Amino acid sequence: MTRCRLCGSGALESVVDLGATPPCESFLSADRLDLPEPAYPLHLRICTDCRLAQIPPLITPEETFKEYAYFSSFSTSWVEHARTFVAGAVERLGLGADAFVVEVASNDGYLLKHVVDRGIRCLGIEPSVNVGAAARDAGVPTLTEFLSPETGAAVRAEHGPANLVVANNVYAHIPDVVGFTRGLRALVADDGWVSVEVQHLLTLIEENQYDTIYHEHFQYYTVDSAIRALASGGLALVDVELLPTHGGSIRLWARPAEVAGEPTARVADVLAREKAAGLQELSGYTEFSARVAKVRRDLLRFLIDAAERGETVVGYGAPGKGNTLLNHCGIRPDLLAYTVDRNPYKHGRFTPGTRIPILPPERIAADRPDYVLVLPWNLRDELVEQLSYVHEWGGRLVFPIPELSIVEVES
Repeated sequence: MTRCRLCGSGALESVVDLGATPPCESFLSADRLDLPEPAYPLHLRICTDCRLAQIPPLITPEETFKEYAYFSSFSTSWVEHARTFVAGAVERLGLGADAFVVEVASNDGYLLKHVVDRGIRCLGIEPSVNVGAAARDAGVPTLTEFLSPETGAAVRAEHGPANLVVANNVYAHIPDVVGFTRGLRALVADDGWVSVEVQHLLTLIEENQYDTIYHEHFQYYTVDSAIRALASGGLALVDVELLPTHGGSIRLWARPAEVAGEPTARVADVLAREKAAGLQELSGYTEFSARVAKVRRDLLRFLIDAAERGETVVGYGAPGKGNTLLNHCGIRPDLLAYTVDRNPYKHGRFTPGTRIPILPPERIAADRPDYVLVLPWNLRDELVEQLSYVHEWGGRLVFPIPELSIVEVES
């Protein structure tokens, strides 16, 4: 990487180098285990001019998203998060039966189904063929496309401008941030609203959430850098909300620059927090690499000690972020016998790079392991409740992020 993808500057400084890993959602079928597996550098850098954190665009969205292993509806808390958002947006914006809502990267319809239930016209734009088909089966109108300025203009011409455009957990996933933002502007009405949810770089750094760095995430936003990114497509930030999702996210409320007006006090408050944390200069990033190395050492020490005591450790979940952690730590089936996942698509497959088997969740109760390593640590409260049954045989839960934590659960 020699140039910033937002401003074109060559002033890029290293934040953390995680080596080389396979793409995090490239789960392996059994017949691929003896075949070569490509791996790509995973090196986060910060542009010291526009302050956008980014990794090199070594894989394309087309490689990742044409057939995708992640279905949003398998997370109970995420579906509830979407329902709450829709209810709040309808009230905040006064959306009625004559409104039009578009979601970009709409996945399996987890969010728009709540819009459909309210009788509001909507459309999902989802590039993955398999999850888009699941959305249509659920009654959510869905277009199988990547968003570009041309796609946005075509949708607007056919369906009319959108009163609300939603882009949840996609703004980090596109290497052409300027083109994507122009696509959002093409979709939204001249007096409409755009809502973007994306992980907050402030909490990623403060909470040591380095496993959310992976090849699908091309950039990582503060509110400060998001303002610049939105402006590249003619949008202006109006308001921001801090969310607990994904370990700490921001919801950016933006409008076309011509009608946006002054941002709320919450925008200034978050910008002040980011400045106080040093994220508007290089100093805020200098200690991150050392804290990442400590997570690796602590987790490996725990797994090796457990193996030497003859104790069994299995995983729960097979999220993309888990594969960054597993590969960075060099964890193989000798230290983590298998992991389980609620998504049947992943059953019988193996984690990329580390080749750990993925099994149905029922396997945990059948095997009664001593420890369950929880890979989707961001769902901690939900999963402590779901996994309370491990208490029956004295099992314990292990959370690796932000620091190693071993939890006694109660039934």
